[in-house]
Amino acid sequence: MSTVKLAILFYSTYGTNHQMAEIAAAAAREAGAEVRVLRIAETAPEAVVNSQDAWKAQVEKSSAVPAATPEDMEWANAYLFSAPTRFGQAPSQLRAFIDTLGGVWFQGKLANKPVSAMTSAQNPHGGQEATLLGLYTTFLHWGAVIVAPGYTDASIFAAGGNPYGYSHTQGAPLDDKAQAAIAHQAKRLVGMAAKLA
Repeated sequence: MSTVKLAILFYSTYGTNHQMAEIAAAAAREAGAEVRVLRIAETAPEAVVNSQDAWKAQVEKSSAVPAATPEDMEWANAYLFSAPTRFGQAPSQLRAFIDTLGGVWFQGKLANKPVSAMTSAQNPHGGQEATLLGLYTTFLHWGAVIVAPGYTDASIFAAGGNPYGYSHTQGAPLDDKAQAAIAHQAKRLVGMAAKLA
């Protein structure tokens, strides 16, 4: 039985971060973790979502994925978040979920658990680093242990060189370089979680 219980939580408007979460899940399972892939619930008005075919299609596609809950956060002993950047911040859907965690945070149930994050944006300098650092600030309030990929593998350089977490440019393919960087980040997180466990 694995000592690492990893919750991979994603919010995805058009599918990129959902794909990134699935790539990370495969790598984490390969590294021996028990994994739950969980979607962050959509909070945008239905009329807004339905006004964009790609957004509506992603909501429908991910509807079979369980929605993340505070109970999942208690179950896990490691977390990996993946969400797009919105004006240099995490999207409101993810922030709304984080705001539901006050009770488990207050009880110390988010502390001492390793956490990492990934993101995407429309262009290479569209706020990815700010989004990751903003999430890490929240995780520091939890008392979580941040496990960024750093420059610990050649795949980080090959995929764009972001040491804070994998960041993807929307519309670009999730090619072998991207998948290698995501896999490295997930496996590094699992390895650190196993040491802490």
